[in-house]
Amino acid sequence: MKNNPFFPEINGSFGFGCMRLPMANETVDHAAFCDMADAFIEAGFNYFDTAHGYLNGQSEIAIRECVAKRYDRQAFLLTDKLTDPYFEKEEDIRPFFASQLAACGVEYFDFYLMHAQDASNYQKFRRCRAYETAFALKEEGKIRHVGLSFHDKAEVLDQILTDYPAIEIVQIQLNYVDYADSAVDAKRVYEVCAAHNKPVIVMEPIKGGSLINLPPAAQAEFDVLNGGSNASYALRYLASFSQIAMVLSGMSDRDQVRDNLQTMQAWQPLSVAEQAAVDRVRDILRNQNTIPCTGCRYCVTDNQCPVDILIPDLFAAQNAYTTFNNWNTKYYYHSVLTAQNGKASDCIECGQCEAVCPQHLTIREYLKQTAKTFES
Repeated sequence: MKNNPFFPEINGSFGFGCMRLPMANETVDHAAFCDMADAFIEAGFNYFDTAHGYLNGQSEIAIRECVAKRYDRQAFLLTDKLTDPYFEKEEDIRPFFASQLAACGVEYFDFYLMHAQDASNYQKFRRCRAYETAFALKEEGKIRHVGLSFHDKAEVLDQILTDYPAIEIVQIQLNYVDYADSAVDAKRVYEVCAAHNKPVIVMEPIKGGSLINLPPAAQAEFDVLNGGSNASYALRYLASFSQIAMVLSGMSDRDQVRDNLQTMQAWQPLSVAEQAAVDRVRDILRNQNTIPCTGCRYCVTDNQCPVDILIPDLFAAQNAYTTFNNWNTKYYYHSVLTAQNGKASDCIECGQCEAVCPQHLTIREYLKQTAKTFES
């Protein structure tokens, strides 16, 4: 395993994202997560990433129960985040931060990020002196490194890094599909990080799992390589980016952990033939006309949708139908996803979901498309 080129305390360049932990009914399966965390740490890695809103607060608790209580504090690194809905004024930030430390069972965070920054919420963070508070907490030893996670256009990130040059690291969405997507703007966002000499943490390297189950034409491109898993090609695609300090993967079961560890313990760039296959797969996917939802679930966290529509789940069903023409998804839509929750046609177009969507998706229009597919 190579040493991390930017932060020597990080083992390797692979992090455990704790937004998609294994669930038992409506709660995190702590036994399964313990097993996964043990495998991750035994393989030599040590970086965990969480946020208060992940799994409705359960992610932080799972970190406490499955990692912090079971390992010496020096054995793992932990990132948490300051998220928009949980503060309204400067005075709210320190009590919220203290509650996060308690929830995670730690006395400090190795990395603390201003969460999901975009043009609109950045102004609130500035008004509430959120960055200044984080830097002060760093001086007090309660944060080791201050950074931000980002979901907007390159010009916005350039402004933030100009305003706050002391920012140490930037978390961005980057994968082989989004790199060329003008909506996500991943290429130019990465280039801004490089221009400001900021190390990059990659989130959504497998695009919320969308790069695992590929349509037949795309899958055929990888099958002829006789090589690794679909996830491995997505992760290795990033190895040629010199500014990347860390790649996060949100893992939900032991098989995903095992596959990702195998790839990341000897993280190597793609060969010429593999890169050509990735390029062809990307082109096939971009022509599928699917909804570019990553399943982050910000739109349904904290009762965000007033009519209780399971937006990411409905979009996943829509994408499955579009990609695979699978009629079973219609049964699933009616019998599972909307049996006790809102249908796509129930949308009242309040726009709350779009206001928090990191992908800036036109969710209301996509819901109309989904309703036409499944309800007509």
